[in-house]
Amino acid sequence: MIAIIDYDAGNLRSVENALLFLGETPVITRDRNNLLKADKIILPGVGSFGDAMGRLQQYGLADIIRESAKKGTPFLGICLGLQLLFNSSQESPGVAGLGLLQGQILKIPDSKGLKIPHMGWNSLEVAPGSALFKGIATGAYVYFVHSYYLQAENEEIVAASAEYGVHIHAAVERGNIFGCQFHPEKSGQEGLAILKNFIEL
Repeated sequence: MIAIIDYDAGNLRSVENALLFLGETPVITRDRNNLLKADKIILPGVGSFGDAMGRLQQYGLADIIRESAKKGTPFLGICLGLQLLFNSSQESPGVAGLGLLQGQILKIPDSKGLKIPHMGWNSLEVAPGSALFKGIATGAYVYFVHSYYLQAENEEIVAASAEYGVHIHAAVERGNIFGCQFHPEKSGQEGLAILKNFIEL
């Protein structure tokens, strides 16, 4: 079973629809038992870091996520879901993230000719040997919507990166923890291939 964490985030259905298209039967849930028995877990996300962490705490999901991660369940954070895997974000000073990975979530700096939020298609530079990007070549285009970006503490966890006025760590993987700043569920065939790679872990 693939569980999609329900914490009132806005893009749950688009992730569900992509998984259904791939032949899966995902469950949207915030139930502890469902999450702890899931084969894979996905944390989507749109909105602000502080609000999202508040809802994860309110529903008791932060501890369940940490417990699932600790026992080795493959876990994928998408967009804000990736940012929540880290300790903190400039968007919400003083709010602690999940702390599963180390790095900073920073505001995309103003750059002449570039709009913020970064919204649209961008090419990726893919790290060799990535499980999430198996069969996906450097230069693949994926769809982003974000104003904040990841700067990972250890570049060894970076599975893909992108350029948008600054060097963006666009995807990460370490052990059973994965994250994409972009939206694979809105990224056409390349995005579906990334989700399929996650499903097949």
